[in-house]
Amino acid sequence: MFQWFSAPSTFIFPVIPATAATMLKQENFEVDFYDGIARREKYADFKKEFDDFKPDVVVFETKTPVVKQHWQIIDEMKKISPETKFVLMGDHVTALPEESMKKSKADYVITGGDMDVSLLGLAKSIRDGSKMPKGIFFREGRTIKNTGRFVLAEKLDDLPFIDRELTHWELYGEAYLFRPVAYTMAGRDCPMRCSFCSWSWNLFSGMRYRSVENFLEEVEMLFNKYKVKEIFDDTGTFTINKKWVEDFCNGMIERGLNEKISFSVNARFDSLTDPEFCCLLKKAGFRLLKVGLESGNEVTLKKIKKGETFQTMQLGYKNAKDAGLIMMLTIMVGYPWESREEAENTINVAKKLLQYKTKIGDSLQASVVVPYPGTMLYKEAKENKWFRIKEEDWDKFDMTETVLKSPMKPQQVMEMCQSVWSIYTDPMYAMKTLASVRTWHEFMLLLRGARSVFGHIKDYA
Repeated sequence: MFQWFSAPSTFIFPVIPATAATMLKQENFEVDFYDGIARREKYADFKKEFDDFKPDVVVFETKTPVVKQHWQIIDEMKKISPETKFVLMGDHVTALPEESMKKSKADYVITGGDMDVSLLGLAKSIRDGSKMPKGIFFREGRTIKNTGRFVLAEKLDDLPFIDRELTHWELYGEAYLFRPVAYTMAGRDCPMRCSFCSWSWNLFSGMRYRSVENFLEEVEMLFNKYKVKEIFDDTGTFTINKKWVEDFCNGMIERGLNEKISFSVNARFDSLTDPEFCCLLKKAGFRLLKVGLESGNEVTLKKIKKGETFQTMQLGYKNAKDAGLIMMLTIMVGYPWESREEAENTINVAKKLLQYKTKIGDSLQASVVVPYPGTMLYKEAKENKWFRIKEEDWDKFDMTETVLKSPMKPQQVMEMCQSVWSIYTDPMYAMKTLASVRTWHEFMLLLRGARSVFGHIKDYA
C-alpha cells in the first residue's frame, strides 16, 4: 500500500532495503543508504548526493504510484553518468518486470520479496563476475533477458541484524508508537492471500519465520544498545503461527524483556480467538495490534478472500481488549460492489468496536481501495472493467483519488475516508482516551496522535 501523507513523522522503516544495505557493507561494498523522504530533502539534494558519492550502482525500491517518477530519474541520471548501473526492485516491478526495462533505461530489475539476498547476489555478479541469482531481468544488447523465477531464502537466520547507524533508524516512526522505536521483521510474510495484497501475490508465498532464539537476540540487542522503548514488527501477520508466537512470548518473559520494552505487531482477528493466547501476548510485553477489518460486510469479506467472518472478528477484538491490548483497525472504502450504505455500515461497525474499552492508542484508519498490479483484485478489475482511469495511470494509484468505479461517486469515497478520522473528535471516544492516559509518554503519544489525525483529514480533503 502506498499513500502520500500530510501527517508529520509518519516514516515506516524499510526493513528489507536496510537489510540489503547491511549485507552489502559486510561484503566490503561502499554503501550510502539514502531516503530523501525521511530526511525531508528535495530532488536537488538527491542529485547532489549522487554527484558527491559517484555510485557504480543505484538501487530504487519502487512502488506503483512512483514508478514513473523513478523511470524519469533513472533516465536523467543516465545522461549525467552513463556508466552507473540502475536497479529497480519491489512489488510493482515483480508484477511487471519487463515494463520498467522497456520504459526506462534501468539496467536491472530484481523480482521477489527477498530483495536483500538477490541484490547482494547481483552486486557480486557486477563486481566479481559471478553468476547472477534467480529472478533478475537484465539487458543483453537490445534484448531483455532474465535468470528465471525468483527463489526465496530457506533460512532467515542467515540474514544479519540490521546496521542501524548505516540506515539512519532514528528518522523513522509513526504517531502511535513510543519513541525511540525500532522496526523489525521476524518473518516473511503471510500465508493468506487476500485479493488486494500486493506482497502476498507478488513478493512472497507462504510464511517463513526466523528462529525464536535469533529474533530474541535482536530484540535484546535493540534494547541494550539503542534503549528503544518500542519495537514494531512489520511481518505481514506476526501472530499467525501460534506455537512460534507462544515460544517467543515465553522467551520475552524469561529474559525479562517484557518489563523493558513494548512490542507491537500486525495481526489477524482469527489468531486472537483464544483468550489465554491474548493474555500471554499482554504478559510478554505486547502493547498494540494492527489488524485489518477491511469491511463490516460479510459479502465483501468473502469477495476479497479475507478468510475471516465478522463473528470471528468480533470475538478476536473482544479477547484482545479484555486482555488489555490496544487495537488499531484498518478499513477500506470504495469497493466496486459496495453501496454507500454498506460502506457506512463498515465505518459504524469499526467505530462500535473501537469504543469497547477504549485506551490511549486505539485507532481506526481508512484508505481507498487500490488494485495493485499482480493481485487478484487487479485482474478482476481488468476483467470486469472496473477502472475509471486508464489501467496504467500508475501515478493515480496513490489514494488521492479513486481508481475504481463503485456505486458511490468518487468524491463520496474520499469524503467517507475523511469522515473516519472524525471519530477522534467524538466526545465519548475523546473522554475515554483521555481517561486512559497514565504516564508522560502516553500523553506525548496522544499529542502526536492528534497532529497525525489532522494531517490525515487533510489527505482526503
